[in-house]
Amino acid sequence: MSGRAAPFHCPYCGDEDLRPSEQGHGAWECHACSRAFQLKFLGLLAPATSTDSLGRNEI
Repeated sequence: MSGRAAPFHCPYCGDEDLRPSEQGHGAWECHACSRAFQLKFLGLLAPATSTDSLGRNEI
């Protein structure tokens, strides 16, 4: 697995003309709208637990 997360489209204009930026790891440039943005992996979500309407765990 590579360490780089690659976006499929620009989060601002939706275009696919993206190139890695020289600003650092995870930084991308959109050549359609001339914006730069950065992707960052925050972590994994905890698995959901089954609770009732009062917040208690079901048996």
